[in-house]
Amino acid sequence: MKHRGRHRRRRRGRALRAALAGTALALTAAATMISTSQADVADNPGALEPLTTTAETAPLRLTEHSVPREWLDRLSSGMGRPVGVDTVLADTDGSLREADTCPSDGKRALPVEPAATRAYCWEEADTDGWRPGGVTTSGDADDDGHWGEHRVVLSGWSQDTPTTDGRGLARVAFVDADDPRALRYTWVLLAVPVDGGHDYRGLVSTVSGMVWYQNKLLVTADRGESSALYVYDVGRIQRATVDDASSVGRVPGGWSAAGARYVLPAVASYRAAGGDAPRPGGISLDRSTAPDSLVAHEAMPEDADGPTRLWRYAFGDAPERAGLLATDPVSRADAVEAYETELGDVRSVLSYRSAWYLGRMTATPDERGSLWRQDAKGARPTRCGADETYRCWSGQAASLSYWQETGELWSQSGRMLFALPLDSVDRSLD
Repeated sequence: MKHRGRHRRRRRGRALRAALAGTALALTAAATMISTSQADVADNPGALEPLTTTAETAPLRLTEHSVPREWLDRLSSGMGRPVGVDTVLADTDGSLREADTCPSDGKRALPVEPAATRAYCWEEADTDGWRPGGVTTSGDADDDGHWGEHRVVLSGWSQDTPTTDGRGLARVAFVDADDPRALRYTWVLLAVPVDGGHDYRGLVSTVSGMVWYQNKLLVTADRGESSALYVYDVGRIQRATVDDASSVGRVPGGWSAAGARYVLPAVASYRAAGGDAPRPGGISLDRSTAPDSLVAHEAMPEDADGPTRLWRYAFGDAPERAGLLATDPVSRADAVEAYETELGDVRSVLSYRSAWYLGRMTATPDERGSLWRQDAKGARPTRCGADETYRCWSGQAASLSYWQETGELWSQSGRMLFALPLDSVDRSLD
């Protein structure tokens, strides 16, 4: 089902662009401290290497597992009728600040080149103890860029304070982006139904990647979870009725979502072929393929040098399977394309037309990362500073999402949420 609305692209004024550009220039000196002469072999990765043999592609296969419909119905019966995105957006938890009012330390997370044209920061009090992860938008959900009448950004966060098993909860901020000068958000806890739908538990995972496609939200899960991807239906958001930051699920007097007022239970998941199969790290949507596809990079340990696998799955086109991956008769989703890159420390991925854009972190958290465009012919990084260092991108950015209708690339780093034209990335590579 399509959710369309009228939209006229809004542009920020020269004053904001100048302010953000000034911030970027002020940080260039720090970025130029690392010269291209210090680059190792991974800074010259060359062309992507196709993976074509069965031995190379079979481990990328996922199997789809649906949460039984009766479980979801039972949960809705106990919690009340599900609400939609409009209801969540109207019930605001807080507002994002525009970049010119954000702390200088926070703005250090913004890229130097290309510079952000729109940027916002989260209030420290509302994100303390949480770390940012994947970003996706209504530009992914529908090709007209809207969900109903709204422009929406979804921002994933993972809890720094671990549970007893060493992992933290995951939540998503539903951001009302209708007014680019006044972004407002509402927290929704990600959950997984248990006990036949009589209860739910929190998703305990780092949310390194998210894609909102049609009415489904696909979220990455790390090895602490049994699945590689979880699937959520944005039409099944439930209200929490007990405000208790220390509990999740059914509690005396109602339902709790770790302090959030809304909870989103999973409707399906995708499991990897085996325990040693690569798991998706960053994911994003590619609307330049037919059909639309989900792309992923391999989740690698921080000290791994590479190579790193990249691959894509096709989305299905059956109306009754809206937002789900294309599967065979036994519910298996196979990668339709796969590559290997020599780059290590990859933390974000985007594919558009023939190019793959890869965000690479550095070993030192205070250093800037690099952003690469790689394809079957070669690779080029964005450059900045007098010595044209590669270290121009945000070192902490963990997500890339392309809003095709506006031409913007969205990401977040530290407490900064930002956007810039994808064309500016390509220009900085020339």
